[in-house]
Amino acid sequence: MLTNLQTRDVETLIHPYTNLATFRQAGPLVLESGKGVWVYDSDGKAYIEGMAGLWCTSLGYSNEELVETAREQMSRLPFTHLFGGKSHDPAIELAEKLKEIAPMPVSKVFFGASGSDANDTQVKLIWYYNNAIGRPKKKKIIARLKGYHGVTVASASLTGLPNNHIDFDLPIPNILHTSCPHHYRFAHEGETEEEFATRMADELEEMILKEGPDTVAAFIAEPVGGAGGVTVPPPTYYEKVQKVLDKYDVLFIADEVICGFGRLGTMFGSEAMGMRPDTMSLAKAITSAYFPVSAVLIPEKIYDAMLDESRKIGTFGHGNTYAGHPVGAAMGVKTIEIYQRDNIIGHVQSLLPGFWRHLDGLKEHPLVGEVRGKGLVAGVELVADKATKRAFLAKQAVGAMATSLAQEEGLIVRNLGDTIAICPPLIIKDGEVDEMFGKLTRALDRLEAHVRRDGLRAG
Repeated sequence: MLTNLQTRDVETLIHPYTNLATFRQAGPLVLESGKGVWVYDSDGKAYIEGMAGLWCTSLGYSNEELVETAREQMSRLPFTHLFGGKSHDPAIELAEKLKEIAPMPVSKVFFGASGSDANDTQVKLIWYYNNAIGRPKKKKIIARLKGYHGVTVASASLTGLPNNHIDFDLPIPNILHTSCPHHYRFAHEGETEEEFATRMADELEEMILKEGPDTVAAFIAEPVGGAGGVTVPPPTYYEKVQKVLDKYDVLFIADEVICGFGRLGTMFGSEAMGMRPDTMSLAKAITSAYFPVSAVLIPEKIYDAMLDESRKIGTFGHGNTYAGHPVGAAMGVKTIEIYQRDNIIGHVQSLLPGFWRHLDGLKEHPLVGEVRGKGLVAGVELVADKATKRAFLAKQAVGAMATSLAQEEGLIVRNLGDTIAICPPLIIKDGEVDEMFGKLTRALDRLEAHVRRDGLRAG
């Protein structure tokens, strides 16, 4: 029986990434408050937010400094824009700070409001750049199967997940998808990680050659995959891919929307994974998700092309109302200040032995086929048969059952198919890590009893 609040929700809202039909019976989990790594529902029940919201609330809930920063900026200049040469201190300061901490040379910063629009901007700028320098055929952008880059028309096309394409008439032209570098699922029998990484790079090169190097403009990748199932490429993958990109003059776009700002134990995921990107998309933890802000970090050669186009056309015809919003920019400056002042990256590194000790322990669970991840993000893949890696049938919704049972235990995690994603706020403490995995283990034990009782392994 739904509560009044749940009924009002069902009758008024569309929920992203939700089965809208079954949701009408189940209703929402209504959250009312949060503090630290904990959130509280409308009945007062406490949950560890084991996904940091959507991979984003890095400093946890109710951070007083961020709340006060927003209040101060709201009282001083609640809104202005960057159109037509207007500006303000917070946007300038945030752009300066991002240039300072970026792991590669950056000429300029272009702000937006979401990771999706940042990656949409990347597509447009790559096309714009190649038109400007006289390469009108060099427009194709290669993403990866199971990669996730957003839900706008262009960014959803980059995303390599079927449900983001089916009946949306996507992907659009000039977007291609190469192999997913997930060894556990896609390696040939007996293929080492080194051999697998070589094959992935070879397949990328074969695609470029098949399409024609003069038509391929860029390659986009998350350092560690997020919504596609927390996929972690083998150690030499990016080194081998970089050689291919360099050989054919293909730009490398790093999608750091999830991995940026400490998640992998370095300021940017590109540093942790040995990537050498030309340009970068940022969002989520740039403000600890307290305000919607995204940024594209633009290299000098693309900026020079943008200058040439402005001389030719008379304007740079791209941007949105909330790009460089003064409240969001001020919060971004404060968030980065907290990361640096409080040594959040050092704190993350100190948590890793305990975090991964718990994850390694889960490998022995009868439902767990693989545990993978990097830093403070992990995926626990549930399988029907550990020896053969046989998956459960999709209609059995085993992953969804796991997250439902975890919620009953007081833990919010997210299932990506039958992979359970874990991505807690970066401020989590050792004792809270222990408590989080205790709740997850109890949920998996209850799920195993259900699987045995209902014979789900038989399919």
